[in-house]
Amino acid sequence: MENSYPMRINKYIAHKGYATRRGADTLIEKGHVFINNKPAKLGDMVQEKDTVDIRGHTQKKYEYIAFNKPVGVVTHSPQKREKEIKDILNVKNVFPIGRLDKNSHGLIILTNDGRVTDKLLNPEYEHEKEYLVSTKLKLRSSFKEKMEKGVQIENYKTKPVKISLVDDNVFKITLTEGKRHQIKRMVVALFNEVTNLERIRIMNIRLERLRQGEHRVIEGEELETFLKGIGIV
Repeated sequence: MENSYPMRINKYIAHKGYATRRGADTLIEKGHVFINNKPAKLGDMVQEKDTVDIRGHTQKKYEYIAFNKPVGVVTHSPQKREKEIKDILNVKNVFPIGRLDKNSHGLIILTNDGRVTDKLLNPEYEHEKEYLVSTKLKLRSSFKEKMEKGVQIENYKTKPVKISLVDDNVFKITLTEGKRHQIKRMVVALFNEVTNLERIRIMNIRLERLRQGEHRVIEGEELETFLKGIGIV
């Protein structure tokens, strides 16, 4: 993430999550933005020590969180004695986008921005998600080729995927669809079994060094790239 100063005012506002750059320009044109108590103009530059205020406008501040969901925690609708994400994540008023199986772990994006849901989850947009997968048995020599071409699971053939072999029984898979238990079912169809599944990337958002149960704020260039990728910016 690059946060170099001086920074254009619209970029600064986008980095803080108040609006896209285009939306920031609109706020500036309407006289809602002040730099050190003076009305901002399009193209103004902001220094790190400057004070930027958005006044007379009820623009909601959107939050975007990358969270490493632990094994055993459900994403939605817990049953008796089950824990869900909000039970262990101390961030209020955000909700998870999509699901990750109870026995899987890894990256979940949480936000209070309802615009993200369809843009990220609708299969017609084909956004990449990457997983690190371990299997019970050694991967067959034909595994990579067959997975990449698509696998027949019941009455459906999966779309082509990208496979990178890591070890004898470990691989990375990048796919753009999200059928229920898809990766596990694909592996079973090729006569093997998943023993560990971790989501490590959603589009440009990476899990990085987050431990299970930890989270970080998505902001700056990373956030702007993500929002552009789903067509919000």
